[in-house]
Amino acid sequence: MKRSEFLKNSSLFAAGSLLSGTAMAASAAEKEQSKAANQPFKLDYAPHQGMFSATAGKNFLDEIKYMHELGFRSIEDNGMPSRSVDEQKKIGELLAKLGMRMGVFVVPKGGNGANSLAAGNPDFVDIFLKGCRDSVEIAKRCHAKWVTVVPGDYARKLPIGVQTANVVEALKRGAEIFEPHGITMVLEPLSDTPDLFLRFSDQTYEICKAVNSPSCKILYDAYHQQKNEGNLINLMNLCWSEIAYIQVGDNPGRKEPTTGEVNYKNVFKWLHEKGYKGIVGMEHGMSKSGKEGEVTLVKAYREVDSF
Repeated sequence: MKRSEFLKNSSLFAAGSLLSGTAMAASAAEKEQSKAANQPFKLDYAPHQGMFSATAGKNFLDEIKYMHELGFRSIEDNGMPSRSVDEQKKIGELLAKLGMRMGVFVVPKGGNGANSLAAGNPDFVDIFLKGCRDSVEIAKRCHAKWVTVVPGDYARKLPIGVQTANVVEALKRGAEIFEPHGITMVLEPLSDTPDLFLRFSDQTYEICKAVNSPSCKILYDAYHQQKNEGNLINLMNLCWSEIAYIQVGDNPGRKEPTTGEVNYKNVFKWLHEKGYKGIVGMEHGMSKSGKEGEVTLVKAYREVDSF
């Protein structure tokens, strides 16, 4: 072989090796990025059914598996009581297999406009207590440790102090049902209507202190509290001893973080530094639909989790 041809072939081989090495390095980097993208988050964010159905399908069990692949380690399901006993058990078994936690579900008829606990009506209290007893059995099947309670509307014919006492007494009886099972009912102040009795974090804190039970704590939904009172971090800090569960949604719009005015990266950083190990429920809608919406949702949570 002529020297010129040898040098030419050698150069081509070296260039090919360099390109091959570069491609391999790029492929390895992509694999590492993909692996990192599916790692668990710093906080334990919990999606609900339907958030990833465009990719995973309508079967909730398949969707839970996909949530786990994306790095989520908990779920929420407000409507768990309406599922069949068999489905509740299957969800619980799958969560246990994947090492995931079950977040809140809503206590059936746990206080609403039709049977407000503020009214002090014994029939309303009986309905609430039946919901608590039913919730214990549901929780056993799906391994839930938290259940949501909303006391219902104001009983405006009664003085506010009497209403508060009525709510406290009903919740004490509910706590007695949950305590032996290690289940915590979390009271959620809401912003949906001014008719609701429970609306503010300090009000909920006062009630939890009065009930004085490990089974009666606060569900702090930052979406509702941004609307009702703002000053999120400071008020969470003041009420911290009674907060057992967090939910989020940006405002305005109640979509994923980064779509509204709340600086969730700072809020989540504060929660992490506070040592919060509980669940952060993704109690909101999505700004986009379909698979594009799912990608946007995960991207938003990776962003606000990058503190």
